Amino acid sequence: MGSSNIFLFFSLLFMHTGSTCQLRGKFEMPNIFKAGEIMIGGIFPIFNKQENVIASFERKMRMINCTGFDLRAFRWTQVMMFAIDEINQDEGLLPNISLGYKIMDSCASPSNVLRAAFTLVSEQKEEEFTTQCHLPLTALVAESGSSQSLAVAGTLGPFRVPMVSYFSTCACLSDRRKYPSFFRTLPSDYYQAKALASLVKRYGWTWIGALQSDNDYGKNGISAFSKEVEKMGVCIAFVGTILRTYPESKIIEVVELIKQSTVKVILAFVPEGDLYPLMRETVKQNITGIQWIASEAWVTAARPSTPEMFKSFGGTVGFVVRKMAMPKLGTYLKNISPYFPSQSTFVSDFWETMVGCKPCLNCERLPFANVTLNSQMCTGEEKLNYTDKFFDVTQVRVTYNVYQAVYAIAHAIHKLLFCQRDKNNVLRQCLNVSQITPKLVSDHLQRVNFVDEYGENVFFDENGDPPASYEVINWQLRDGEVQHVIVGYFSTSTDETYKLTVKEDNIHWNTGNLIPKAVCSDTCPNGTRKAQIKGRPVCCFDCIPCADAADCILCPEEYWSNERRDKCVMKMTEFLSYTETMGIILTALSLFGASLSVATMIIFIRFRETPIVKANNSELSSLLLVSLFFCFLCPLTFIGEPTVWSCMLRHTAFGVTFALCISCVLGKTIVVVTAFRATLPGNKLAGKFGPVQQRVIVFSCTAIQIVICVLWLIISPPFPDKALKYNNKKIILECNTGSDIAFYAVLGYIGILSAICSILAFLARKLPDNFNEAKFISFSMLIFCAVWATFLPAYISSPGKYTVAVEIFAILSSAFGLLLCIFVPKCYIILIKPERNTKKHLMGKFQKTSL
Repeated sequence: MGSSNIFLFFSLLFMHTGSTCQLRGKFEMPNIFKAGEIMIGGIFPIFNKQENVIASFERKMRMINCTGFDLRAFRWTQVMMFAIDEINQDEGLLPNISLGYKIMDSCASPSNVLRAAFTLVSEQKEEEFTTQCHLPLTALVAESGSSQSLAVAGTLGPFRVPMVSYFSTCACLSDRRKYPSFFRTLPSDYYQAKALASLVKRYGWTWIGALQSDNDYGKNGISAFSKEVEKMGVCIAFVGTILRTYPESKIIEVVELIKQSTVKVILAFVPEGDLYPLMRETVKQNITGIQWIASEAWVTAARPSTPEMFKSFGGTVGFVVRKMAMPKLGTYLKNISPYFPSQSTFVSDFWETMVGCKPCLNCERLPFANVTLNSQMCTGEEKLNYTDKFFDVTQVRVTYNVYQAVYAIAHAIHKLLFCQRDKNNVLRQCLNVSQITPKLVSDHLQRVNFVDEYGENVFFDENGDPPASYEVINWQLRDGEVQHVIVGYFSTSTDETYKLTVKEDNIHWNTGNLIPKAVCSDTCPNGTRKAQIKGRPVCCFDCIPCADAADCILCPEEYWSNERRDKCVMKMTEFLSYTETMGIILTALSLFGASLSVATMIIFIRFRETPIVKANNSELSSLLLVSLFFCFLCPLTFIGEPTVWSCMLRHTAFGVTFALCISCVLGKTIVVVTAFRATLPGNKLAGKFGPVQQRVIVFSCTAIQIVICVLWLIISPPFPDKALKYNNKKIILECNTGSDIAFYAVLGYIGILSAICSILAFLARKLPDNFNEAKFISFSMLIFCAVWATFLPAYISSPGKYTVAVEIFAILSSAFGLLLCIFVPKCYIILIKPERNTKKHLMGKFQKTSL
């Protein structure tokens, strides 16, 4: 039930009992008791398994029977008793005040731990009736399992009973809103998950299995670990769930899951008591070759650390809190004997486990001693084997956590009771023992900060957690015994950074000296890429040859992979050069066109006094021939490796020369039209359109293009560029226009001039046949427009150097069209048919003759 429901239950109980506080009932549970002025409770899983009990609200719950005496947990009870005895003898910590304890068994069960907790906080003599209930204890040392601690902390939290855990690591217990009075003396699993993830990342393990206990500890631990490793690209092949109370069939199912899996590394986030049945089954089925990663709950446990278990679990690596040597505790443990009258409950069970017989004191069984009917009776001469790990106090861990928990509570009580010093620097008690409440102890426990006898600084952060640090433990077999060897460290700092240090040479892996390999699929070799396998995790994939896939290792932009796809080589550069066939042909055509223009110019100069040259406006014709000459030379700037100057020159020179060319054609067209219109009676248009006006039209139309080109060069000039998008094996060297708007503005202006020329030439189509200048202009403009109309789509769709070739072809085609259509007919008459080169023939006085 939730803490709010429990609070409501106690409120209703108080209302029901009226103004008196009565004990309504109690659980019959074995305990270890010592009276004191201030009582501290303790709950430990002395027995690790509770027998199944069918509970019913119709009858009173009978006493719970627990099995599986746990020597490790029993030692925890002894260290609590040892610490309290030590504190009572210390005149500086709690002078003249005695601490007492009541220690109970949880049987590692959440339900039983609640019974123990209720017993501790509500125990009161039946004959005592008071007007107010006082809790009989000030603090509680509990519990080892996270699920058990969650149950107790959720129940006692509303009453602010301070609870200090020595082995519960679930990160969920750090929630101060739910568990305001929970503290612990070992780090949260929040840090252990990061430590485990760092270990997995360090060795490149991307395909691992996981085991979790079916409780809060296992589920929260694996959840936190999964979140950490997902960021690193690690896949968890399976998550097996186990618990100590599971039937053998369920344990075998998990073992079969391990056998059928391909994983070679398995993380077990499980308490030792829950994992032990699976470990026995694993050894029984002789499953080897797996590298185990252990959580702190079992990596240093004594029961599984045997040569028999080492066959399957040798080389296990895990994280634990720091160890400590407690020599004084060793003497205390060696004095345990059931034959001493002062000895406590559970000692008989301890003796039976250690010696192998049931102690007999006056042949009467000790109360609450859990022994079997078939146990052999002791003779009284048996001795303990002090070489047993139970008595080894040279490297205790959880035991030391219990010790620190007791001392933390004692220091909190000290701060609460002794608040001042007198003139002689002697502590003065400022509060009576009867005034102590659990809430006051909890508040002072939050502020505790002291150095214990072993030099460790003990304090809690705002969540009740100690600082996080771990040792890396490795299972190694030495002299026939399993040793827990420290091979590294994991630590945190105040700036939330983490550091994992491992001594690689000191680790003995399950596979020997070789680091285990844990991948679902091997890394793809050079020249291949990952191909995801449908229905499998991302860590499982096939390797197929690379083919420009995004998940291949891409070469730098200026490189490409060789034929075997395993090496990057420099890409070839490509541009339209003078040495290749296409460049040679275009260069030859360009020079041929320029030569024709010069030849035509020479012919017109040589025959400038003839009627046909005079009739065709020699000034405009010469200027047109000059512009055509430069038009034919323009393609030469497009051929060769692009440079800054060639890129700026090729587009602007093309734009200006073609604008000049079309302006001259426009002038000639206007001359033809006006000359024809002038033959009509009363028309004086020819007189108004003389040489001056012709020059104005040509140069003004050309000037506009010059302005456009100048602005283009100033604002965003063309520049040489490397195009990588056309071919993955070649780098295309080209001229970037810089500004597409400016480029298309140049072309658009030429198009406007061409359109005007075409319209005027069309209007002059009915001129006399012998005076056919307008027809030739009209035909030349038709070719010009057709060429440039097809240029745009071809220019846009042509890749690489072919874009340049298309542009050159358009320039040459339109220039040849103008030259051939306008000047070849005249040169034909001048050179081949000189008899037609007369004024009468041009005026139409002779019979029509077609060319």
